[in-house]
Amino acid sequence: DVGEIYSRLLDHRPVIQGEIRYFIKEFEEKRGLRELRVLENLKNTIFETKEHLLPRCEQAMQDPLSEAFQRLQTANARIHRLREREHEERKLQADKLLAGEEKRVAHWEEFMREQEKKRAEVDEEHRKAVERLREQYSEMEKELAKYGAF
Repeated sequence: DVGEIYSRLLDHRPVIQGEIRYFIKEFEEKRGLRELRVLENLKNTIFETKEHLLPRCEQAMQDPLSEAFQRLQTANARIHRLREREHEERKLQADKLLAGEEKRVAHWEEFMREQEKKRAEVDEEHRKAVERLREQYSEMEKELAKYGAF
């Protein structure tokens, strides 16, 4: 008897367990319905996005992207042509510089030959002048030698 009285007055486990089961059952039912609604809304949103919004976005992007791609190709072709022209222009300038350098070298060599020729002429004139002066001084010495005998 004492065990039964003790169990009824002080052992609240069966009552608490019942309350806990009831609380869990209510919580899961309400939560389950709420999560089910959230999942259903999510499913509808994904379906609508996949079926309607995504194709419209792809179409909206496709036209400007293809136009941008064509513009890029055109710009790339222009840049390629400009680079080729620039390369040709540089080559022409290099050829002109090389031809000018060759002309300057040829002109310099001609100038040096003329200078050498003029130097040789001046040296020859100098040699002749020195020779004339020697002869003149030699004759003057002979003339002086004649007068020196007096």
